[in-house]
Amino acid sequence: MTPRSGLSQTVIQAMTMAGLNLIKQALSIYDSELRLVVANERFREMFEIPDHLMRPGASFEETIRVIATRGEYGDVEDIETLVKERVERALAFEPHYMEREREDGRWISVEGSPLPDGGWVAVYTDITNVKRQEELLRGRSEELSETLLKYSEDLASANRKLESTVIALEEAKRLVSDSEARMRLTTEMMPAHIAHVGPDYRYTYSNRRLSSVMPGRPRNIVGTLINETLGESAYARLEPHLETAFGGDPSVFEFTDQDSQRRIRVALTPDGEAAERRGVYILSMDITQEAQTRAALQQTRRRELAAQMTSGLAHDFSNLLTIILGTQSKLEKMDLDGAASELVDTTLTAARRGGTLLNQLADMTGQRAPKLARHQIRDLLLNLQSLAKPALDGQVSLMVKNYVPNRALLLDAGVIQDSLLNLILNSRDALNGVGQITLTVDVVQDIWLRLEVRDDGPGFSEEALAKGLDPFFTTKGSEGSGLGLPMVYDMAKLMGGDVRLSNTGEGAAVSIRLPLRWARGAEAPGLVLLVEDNPDLRGAIREMLTEQGHTVIETAIVEEALALLENVPDISLVLSDIKLEGVATGVDLARNVNGSLPLFLMTSLPEDDPLYVRAAALAPVLRKPFVAKDLANFLNAEDSE
Repeated sequence: MTPRSGLSQTVIQAMTMAGLNLIKQALSIYDSELRLVVANERFREMFEIPDHLMRPGASFEETIRVIATRGEYGDVEDIETLVKERVERALAFEPHYMEREREDGRWISVEGSPLPDGGWVAVYTDITNVKRQEELLRGRSEELSETLLKYSEDLASANRKLESTVIALEEAKRLVSDSEARMRLTTEMMPAHIAHVGPDYRYTYSNRRLSSVMPGRPRNIVGTLINETLGESAYARLEPHLETAFGGDPSVFEFTDQDSQRRIRVALTPDGEAAERRGVYILSMDITQEAQTRAALQQTRRRELAAQMTSGLAHDFSNLLTIILGTQSKLEKMDLDGAASELVDTTLTAARRGGTLLNQLADMTGQRAPKLARHQIRDLLLNLQSLAKPALDGQVSLMVKNYVPNRALLLDAGVIQDSLLNLILNSRDALNGVGQITLTVDVVQDIWLRLEVRDDGPGFSEEALAKGLDPFFTTKGSEGSGLGLPMVYDMAKLMGGDVRLSNTGEGAAVSIRLPLRWARGAEAPGLVLLVEDNPDLRGAIREMLTEQGHTVIETAIVEEALALLENVPDISLVLSDIKLEGVATGVDLARNVNGSLPLFLMTSLPEDDPLYVRAAALAPVLRKPFVAKDLANFLNAEDSE
């Protein structure tokens, strides 16, 4: 609902404060942590409160200590004991009313009322005149009936003013409660963990999003120590940045949470000035999918640069090798002696191997768009075993362990099989004819698909662990090209994943992690959001979709598509062109949808176009032109069994 007034929150707060300052009574509101929320000017004047204790967040304990030291509570022998008693009474959050005489002989009444979520609001009223009237009435009640009547009237008037003040106080309390409820609702709805840590390293505030950002952590953490809540590994990454923030400098950093395998971005902001540091505000967000997309984009850009650098060289070398092969072939046909003939054969072999190397370079640096499609892991592994079996010697065995649930995934089966076969053959070579290779496939934290190839051979050398993913590094001497592992790494990065080399104590291990994308089942007819900037084509595709039983809403630009997704709750599927009007593309739309809905892309771009490559790493892509049957098969592909 739109507010009737166009006033900003700052103006509303200023007006509220001005209203509180008009109240004749002193007023203060403290939260459940005994920190000041708001106090009016009468409160400052009545108790001569210094400026720093009038700011939101000021300590109730320090305020009591200051006014007690000034003699507000009379001649107190042990001020710290009095402060402790007042704090304990305040923490009880019980309604109370009391009257007391101040050091200067004036009287005040103190009325406190607890707030719903802890804390309280207190009103201090100067009742000196009322007390004097009562005393006068007691002493002269018989002879001053007229005076008694007047003072009674004054007392009634004072009571009416007090009642008015109480009403204003209740309204102020309601406004504070509503504001706090809105703020808490806002923080709970945000897809981030928002918290405050005090100087004692305990949480003083937290929304309930920590467990969704970093699974495995508790939801209710107020009062707990941050290191115990986050765990040893995560806190070790956070600690230096937290100390920096406690020192007064904000900090933003990213790290991978080892417990959940999620990529987390953390922003830390100091709370208060250096002289009165009150803690640190912490904002944590899960950016795993953003990091996966970013890795894929970075790898695509590296490939583009590598392709530009190597294409000219490859062309020239191809020409040189063609000349060498032609010349040596002529020499081969001549009647040469044995030594010369052997040199010709050696040269031909080297030249042909150079041609193979150039083709591998082209495969690694050229644009190769992912081809995401529905696949069952078990079928992919069965095909892989059939491919690998003829290449393994009799005493080298391959064991396959599949822990992936029996559900279809969106995968590029071709490049995955090529990569795994490459790793299996590398392990075979390392075993020297005897040993076992183990391929394990599992799901990590419902974020990653992990494919790990292990062997019980000698393992990686320190140099191989450091340089194994670098192009042209090989431990096979002249037999190796040094492009096997880099090509596996290139595939993983292009898909938004990574590759890790390690030694297990019993041999070597290569682990590929790819973003986990569960494939959805056949889509029942529903409301389809169609995003296409060509009006004629949009109309044709609309007809195809309606013939399949779908209802269609449509737009030509990504910005409108995002607005429709936010405001139309019944959308069940998104079909978008990759290249659209405006700056945003189908790639941007896919990143915003982020797996929350089935999303399919279509394009007439060639497969080596950089935009096509980025899109294909995020969602299935249908090439234009297509007919209704092609679209139906594309949207409703069944699991492969």
